[in-house]
Amino acid sequence: MKVLDQLTEKVTRGKVHLTLIDPDEQDPSHAGSMAVQAMDAGTDGIMIGGSTAEDQSIVDRTVGAIKDVCPIPTILFPGGTRGLSRKADAIFYISLLNSSDPYFITGAHAESAHLIRELGIEVIPVGYIIVEPGMTVGKMGRANAVPRNRPDLASSYALVAEFFGMKMAYLEAGSGAFSHVPPEMIQKTKSSIGMPLIVGGGIRTVDDAHSVASSGADIIVQGTAVEEDGGANKRVADVIRYLKGNIPR
Repeated sequence: MKVLDQLTEKVTRGKVHLTLIDPDEQDPSHAGSMAVQAMDAGTDGIMIGGSTAEDQSIVDRTVGAIKDVCPIPTILFPGGTRGLSRKADAIFYISLLNSSDPYFITGAHAESAHLIRELGIEVIPVGYIIVEPGMTVGKMGRANAVPRNRPDLASSYALVAEFFGMKMAYLEAGSGAFSHVPPEMIQKTKSSIGMPLIVGGGIRTVDDAHSVASSGADIIVQGTAVEEDGGANKRVADVIRYLKGNIPR
């Protein structure tokens, strides 16, 4: 079954959790250990990528190390054309819809399209929308970050993604953000589209996860919290188990 089909099917049954691992933050073997911890806690897949990745070989070795020990889906989340690996199962083919630079909307995609086809990995088109504060990914992607008091604007971008035929929308507050995407923005966006909604950035605790999930997020991404804990230790594991209904809020 394709990764998109797996994720979509899981969304029909409940909330989905994805663990984001940045190849630049630890060596490949440690990344593999982190992935196993997350899998054991119940995460549904491992995203591999970061906003500043420059070394394609470290991405490739990281994906390989994770695949060696972790059978759940691996999904590339590239910050640029170097963040690719044929060893991954799929790629979130993100278009940063609210970037001021066309390169991050379609330019990088044109550079890498033939290579991605040659790699033979599954492509999942995703409309990527940066929300304040945006953090490093907002700066690197030259995003006109959606103000936190503009749920209407976020939902409009998500609807654009759906009209373009993309398979998911992704609201991103940025890795290490002081706060996750506002609940009102998530609610407005989810009510405007008929496809899965991913939310990431600033989700550290069970209370954060409850706020995001109960507002309408279908897929919750944690990355910085995993790095801070050195893996899917108690705090991250509790979030995963909460989303799966295994622990109370």
